[in-house]
Formats: sequence, C-alpha cells, structure tokens
Amino acid sequence: MADNAQWYVLHTYSGYENTVSASIMKARENRHMEDLILAVNIPLETVTEIEDGKTVERERKTFPGYVLVKMIMTNESWQVVRNVRGVTGFVGSDGKAIPLTEDEILALGVEKREISIGFAVGDSVKVLDGPLEGYIGTVEELEPERNRVRVALSMFGRETPVDLELDQVEAITEF
Repeated sequence: MADNAQWYVLHTYSGYENTVSASIMKARENRHMEDLILAVNIPLETVTEIEDGKTVERERKTFPGYVLVKMIMTNESWQVVRNVRGVTGFVGSDGKAIPLTEDEILALGVEKREISIGFAVGDSVKVLDGPLEGYIGTVEELEPERNRVRVALSMFGRETPVDLELDQVEAITEF
C-alpha cells in the first residue's frame, strides 16, 4: 500500500509549520494510521548569516506556511490531516488535493534517489538514446547530484563536449 503514497502540500498558518507537523504525527499515532500517513516534511535550507562579526549557520524554512505530507489519500486520512489545528487546506484546484510530481519532489530535495554510476571520469561510454545514440566517447565530468555527465564525443574529426543525463550513457568494457 505504501507504493500508492504520494506527497501533498498543506497550506498552514505562517509560523505553525512545526506545530502542524507534530500534530499530524500525533494524530497518525493515536488513530493507528501509520500505513496511511507515512511522513511529514518541512522543507528547510541552510543559510549563513554574519552576526557580530561571527559566521552563523541557521536553518530557515524554504516555504513558510507550507508543510509536505506523504500519505495515501483516503477520506479518513484527508479528514485527519485537514482537521489539524493550523491547517488551512491542501494545495490544489477546486478543493482537490493535487500530489507533487516526481520532478517536483526531487527539486525540493524531499526524497533522494540513489543513483548507481558504473563509470568514472576517463572511462569510455556509449550513448544509449537521443540524437547521438550509438556514439562512443570519454567521460570528462560527472555531476550525480544534477543527474548530468559531460562526455567528449568525436564528431567530424574533433572532440565535442556534450552534456547528457546519467541514464543516457552506459560504460563500455570492451570495444
């Protein structure tokens, strides 16, 4: 059932994010809804501030007034979350809660996807799809956090750097 769970955005009174998060988790526990309400997240960012000549790192809410909830949407789970004190409603249209897309979840950093890379800088790789499918090149740069790889491909007699997604290339063991 956890596979059906999706992330939803709740609008809350500003400053009530922590209270709403704690209240949802308490209601989840009290009503034995651990299988319906899986997680609550308040997106935070680390900010460096200078106070009295000292550098201080603080966490700040990325979206004040909003809380993310991973849940399986049923009438009961909707009712529990919606009736928590401080929640003004789900973000969506026409009163319907709209789940976040996979790209939005990754962009917010709510969930991390484990990426296994079978190649390193200097390795030979083959392009699997796109207009350059079938080309063979050398990995120049890897950016797994951005899902990018820069490959030097030989085109028209010269080396041309091309940025691709990690799943667009595969390592070559033999020629």
